[in-house]
Amino acid sequence: MKIVVIGGSGLIGSNVVARLRQKGHEVVAASPQSGVNSITREGLAEAMSGAQVVVDVANSPSWEDAAVLAFFETSTRNLLAAEAAAGVGLHLALSIVACERSPENGYFRAKKAQEDLIKASARPYTILRATQFFEFVGGIVESGASGDTIRLSPALFQPIASDDVAAALADLAVAPPVNGTVEVAGADAAPLDEFARQFLAAKGDRRKVIADVHARYFGSELDDQSLTPIGKARIGAVRFADWLSHASAKQVQVPAS
Repeated sequence: MKIVVIGGSGLIGSNVVARLRQKGHEVVAASPQSGVNSITREGLAEAMSGAQVVVDVANSPSWEDAAVLAFFETSTRNLLAAEAAAGVGLHLALSIVACERSPENGYFRAKKAQEDLIKASARPYTILRATQFFEFVGGIVESGASGDTIRLSPALFQPIASDDVAAALADLAVAPPVNGTVEVAGADAAPLDEFARQFLAAKGDRRKVIADVHARYFGSELDDQSLTPIGKARIGAVRFADWLSHASAKQVQVPAS
């Protein structure tokens, strides 16, 4: 099949592109750098010509509430219109588990708006909702930092390796449309503050983590259903401790969340 990956040069996109090419598919790694822009529509028609599947893992360059909402709404509308014109048979989009359960979080609101546009479009679709990536744990930890202490919610947390998310996307890209939502989460579920202690210990960071039920997660107070799937979910293969060990050995830099 010909598969277009929007955001194909990013953390998830590049992984999905590699996996699909290994399976023998013709894959377009679409991004502004390659001349395909889902905001301006530059290159969209050419990229989608003859495509059977579009995988959307594009991300907003800004995290400001209005900007991120405008990005996902504009990008999604443009992609769906281009797909309809090209006769694309599946729109596969990456979203966030429980994004509707934290309305104070502007990024989550934007992802929910993206989902709503896809569902209302009448295009064949699958939405993959993932929990937070292991790669974002460092940024989450720093969001609660003040001096020598880090204050975080003890709400249940079930992060996942980005590699497991890419694997799920690659599988869904070559499957029939679900016309619904699939969820994927990590193998380990524990309070967020406990994940933070594991992360800091692996880095040799002696700062103290304080569990605070009122500590906000990018604007939202959390409960045990704020960042975890409800019901059946696909479970990733990579354990957090194993990922930490590998990341520590590589002295990986942790991106901001």
